[in-house]
Amino acid sequence: MSSPDQPVDVAIIGAGPAGLTAAYQLTKAGYSVTVIEKDPHQVGGISRTVEHEGFRFDIGGHRFFSKSKEVVDLWNEILPHDFIDRPRMSRIYYQGKFYSYPLRAFEALRNLGVMRSALCMLSYMQAKLAPIRQVRSFEDWVVNQFGRKLYSIFFKTYTEKVWGMPCDEMSADWAAQRIKGLSLGAAVLDGLKRSLGLNKKPNDGMATKTLLEHFRYPRLGPGMMWDAARDHVIAGGNRVLMGHALKQICQDQVSGLWRVAATTAEGDTATIRARHVISSAPMRELASRIHPVPRTLSNALSLGYRDFLTVALMIRSADLFPDNWIYIHDPRVKVGRVQNFRSWSPEMVPDPDIACVGLEYFCFEGDGLWSASDEELIALATREMTLMGLISDEQVVGGAVVRQEKAYPVYDETYAANVAAMRAELEEKYPTLHLVGRNGMHRYNNQDHAMMTAMLTVRNIEAGEKIYDIWAVNEDAEYHEAGSDAEATPTEPTLSPGERAALGSVRAVPARAPRAA
Repeated sequence: MSSPDQPVDVAIIGAGPAGLTAAYQLTKAGYSVTVIEKDPHQVGGISRTVEHEGFRFDIGGHRFFSKSKEVVDLWNEILPHDFIDRPRMSRIYYQGKFYSYPLRAFEALRNLGVMRSALCMLSYMQAKLAPIRQVRSFEDWVVNQFGRKLYSIFFKTYTEKVWGMPCDEMSADWAAQRIKGLSLGAAVLDGLKRSLGLNKKPNDGMATKTLLEHFRYPRLGPGMMWDAARDHVIAGGNRVLMGHALKQICQDQVSGLWRVAATTAEGDTATIRARHVISSAPMRELASRIHPVPRTLSNALSLGYRDFLTVALMIRSADLFPDNWIYIHDPRVKVGRVQNFRSWSPEMVPDPDIACVGLEYFCFEGDGLWSASDEELIALATREMTLMGLISDEQVVGGAVVRQEKAYPVYDETYAANVAAMRAELEEKYPTLHLVGRNGMHRYNNQDHAMMTAMLTVRNIEAGEKIYDIWAVNEDAEYHEAGSDAEATPTEPTLSPGERAALGSVRAVPARAPRAA
């Protein structure tokens, strides 16, 4: 292990999936690494598992599937013996009825009624015959894909709960990325075939992920993965400094070494000198801590985030409901989604007669929900579960609240231009500063995508030059290699339409930095 006074090869900001993937692979390759993490106790970021009186629950649910064999192989390497295979069941709750997701044609027809179903199909056909030509918003994109009637039933209420803004003010990029590959025709056709017994082939996730029928999951939650990754990093002689928040980052113009200062809640400061820095910190947070202040600071400060809190209820019920999660499309309640963690893994609950459910509330830090006391939030969650008829209030025997700031990067009308401006400046000035992961790149992606950005960043550091453009990693964790030739031009990024338009002709400067002796 390097001493605190010696420079390390790489300093890593954040011990979430991206940061720990980079730390794990660099440690395997023999690099010296120091990771800073502001949480005093847990690694994993939004992919951590929280434990309360023996009950375990996620910050959201985290299925383990990927189209990338490299990501799957790494999961198996880090956690070789603790994956279980779980059936996927999710439904939509709308006006007191449940709709299977993916949609099942006959069930949707029965629940909606003949008249409303006919209106949905007419609206869908109208959208196909006369689509919106200038697609600017989430609303425009979804209406074109599904028709205005289905948009109003299955997308508008839930999406506005999640993001806290009208759908016509959200960028179409979010829909294009998160609903990619799923069409009404495909969903209804799939449901019709299954209803008639004509399609028994399981969906393994290699087609449309949204229709995945089974998934792998660590038996004690996703936190197992990141606890194991941290342990490997420490066993390899490197450091993970918990309870250390980023204070300042600056680069010596002569030596090229980075100076990363991090502080504890008690005011103690740790300083790490490093040849490279990998940051998974929110872009807005990173920009405000770079010295000297970047000229694009105002762009970074304009980036928005949606915060998130989970209210876990312990409910006395041996058979609550079979779903892994339920989307709540009910404007009477504030909850957006309900997770049933016993359906994720039976080992998440210590008592088979008590279920643990997580009610997910989307908010902004400092608003009424965020600032409410734990007792108020537990009471709210109990009332809403009762109102929806999912439980009776006397079944609730306990509760806990977890607040997660900056859970979702917001895709508003200006985000793409702001990200492109900051990215261009940092790549030009600081080729040894690498942005990875969801918040580090301000891209709403899954953990396999975040991991792939870290894996390719490690390869670039090992090569001493940019052979992979991590911004070319799309939401399916697919990527393109720039080429083995040292003078190869970085690939054209696989970006959303808004990002591509904002980026224009910006190209990354290859990062050439030798590995420490």
